[in-house]
Amino acid sequence: MKTLTAVAIAGGMLFIGCASHPMDPTISMTPPKYVQEMPSKDTDNVSNNPGSLFSNGTNLFSDTKAKRVNDVVTVVITEQITQSSQASKKLNESNTDAGGLFDATISGGAYVGGKEYKLSKTGIGINFPSMNSTRTFQGSGTQQRNEKFQTTITARIVKVLANGNYYIYGTRELYVDGQKQIIQISGVVRPEDISPDNTIDSKYIADAKIAYKTQGDIKRYTEQNWFAKLWSAIVPW
Repeated sequence: MKTLTAVAIAGGMLFIGCASHPMDPTISMTPPKYVQEMPSKDTDNVSNNPGSLFSNGTNLFSDTKAKRVNDVVTVVITEQITQSSQASKKLNESNTDAGGLFDATISGGAYVGGKEYKLSKTGIGINFPSMNSTRTFQGSGTQQRNEKFQTTITARIVKVLANGNYYIYGTRELYVDGQKQIIQISGVVRPEDISPDNTIDSKYIADAKIAYKTQGDIKRYTEQNWFAKLWSAIVPW
C-alpha cells in the first residue's frame, strides 16, 4: 500500500512538473470569432473562355501584391512599448470619543426578622475617559517600461473575407546553436495597406497577435523549475 501511495505521489509530481504553470502567459492564435463566422469572398467568378485572347490568369499590368488564398505577404514587425506611470496615495483618519460622568440611582430593600429595610443611593457617578485614535497611510510608486521588437516574417492569406479584407497567419522557426526561436503572427489586413513591394507594417494589422518564444538550454536555465512554480502556487506570498 505504501509503495502504491509513493508511486502515485511521484506520478502526480511528475505530471505537475510537465504541465504549464497556471500563471505562465500564453497567447492563442485562434482567429477571432467574426473571422470564423464571416463567409469567404467568391474569387472564382471568372469563367474560362477557350480560344479567347484573355484568360483568367494574372493580368499583364497587375501588381504582385497578395490577394488570393495561399498568397504570401511579408510583414515588417516594428513594435515598441513605452510606458510611464506614477501613483501616490495618502490617508489620514482621526477619531475622538469624548468621556463624561454617568449618574445612576440605586434603590431596593429587604425583610429581616419581619422588618423591612430600604436602601436608596442617589448620585453614583462613573467617569468614562475620552479616547483618541489616529491612523496614517502614505504610499507611492513609479513604473517605467521601454521595449522594442523588430523582425520580418512572411505570412499566408488564410481567408479572404466577404468585405475584401484578408486574414493572414505566419510562423517562422529558427534553430541556432541549440536554441529554437519561434515567431508567430496572425491578424486581419486591408488590401490597400499592402505596399507595392508586397510588404505591410504590423501597425496596420487588426486584431494582431504576435508571439515570440524560445526553446533550449538558455530558456531552461533562466526560468523557474517545476518545484519552484509548484511552491509559489501553493504559497503565493
